[in-house]
Amino acid sequence: MFRRTFALVFLLAAAIALPAATITAASAPGAIYVLTNSPAGNSVLVYNRGGDGSLSPAGSYATGGAGSGAGLGSQGAVVVSDDQRLLFAVNAGSHSVSSFRIRPNGLELVATAASGGTMPISVAFRGGLLYVLNAGAPNNVSGFTVSPKGALTPLAGSTRPLSGAATGPAQVAFSDDGDAVIVTEKATNIIDTYTVDGDGYLTGPFVHVSSGPTPFGFAVTKRDTVFVSEAGPGGGASSYNLKSDGALDSASPNVMTGQAAACWAVVTKNGRYGYVSNAGTGNISGFAIDQDGSISLRDASGVTAVTGANPTDMAVSHDSQFLYARVAGLSRIAIFRIGSDGSLSALPPLTGTPAGLAGLAGF
Repeated sequence: MFRRTFALVFLLAAAIALPAATITAASAPGAIYVLTNSPAGNSVLVYNRGGDGSLSPAGSYATGGAGSGAGLGSQGAVVVSDDQRLLFAVNAGSHSVSSFRIRPNGLELVATAASGGTMPISVAFRGGLLYVLNAGAPNNVSGFTVSPKGALTPLAGSTRPLSGAATGPAQVAFSDDGDAVIVTEKATNIIDTYTVDGDGYLTGPFVHVSSGPTPFGFAVTKRDTVFVSEAGPGGGASSYNLKSDGALDSASPNVMTGQAAACWAVVTKNGRYGYVSNAGTGNISGFAIDQDGSISLRDASGVTAVTGANPTDMAVSHDSQFLYARVAGLSRIAIFRIGSDGSLSALPPLTGTPAGLAGLAGF
């Protein structure tokens, strides 16, 4: 009921207030966003995306909070709403989260609010609900309601624990239908799920042992297949089918790539292909995803594309034509064209990116 009401209010507001400039922006190729994570003041860096996939700097926007100045060890530190109107970012150094409206000429800060815990590292948004993953002990997830214009209101009593007080969490995200929330725990080899009721509150955690070592980043397909990277020795990726009661059924356990430190994961919008970035071997592994949720390596070698150095966060454009990977060791964002067969063709990267960045999101 909450999500249906939010959607109706949002559509009415959009119909009344949608300016011509927004219509123009919606047809533009898109943008990529990354956090500076600076303890002196966190900001979102914006890079406009051209129709050919190229990136160009388009400004820096303060979050009103502070970064940690160190790696977050997470996925989802910055996310964009599915309708590409809102952006959310964590401020790990000031224990807060920020919301922005995405404007034709940049970002507009709407709110900065306490995260409901300490050291927020990942956020998830769906249907007017925002959940924040707090990595400080005790670990938790905490909820907010979000207005169509991005205002944040803490959801009283929504904070839920993870499987333990110090689990080394990595990511929080919603299922595709918004009826569940998922969290990966690196230190415990556990994946938590929660069911979401009509008022936005969570029941759980329901604890599931990971099929492979060190579950880290993940992405959810339109069929609610959960594609999880595994950063531990002998890791690669596993897939699961998420059920309405929060259960995770293993589809393909621990498909090894022969690469190292698979920490971040994305899927194409049609759910046919998934990718993990291998920070330890400087490359990206691609997977084919079947309708039953099972996965298989696209390339027998486990190498679909080479980035060099240590690729971390990734993002896929809204039309699934391009994949972006942040490569801190080379001060660049690698850019690849995604083929209809899931292949990755390297394009000229964006170079000269600042040190210390965290997260990556876009459309």
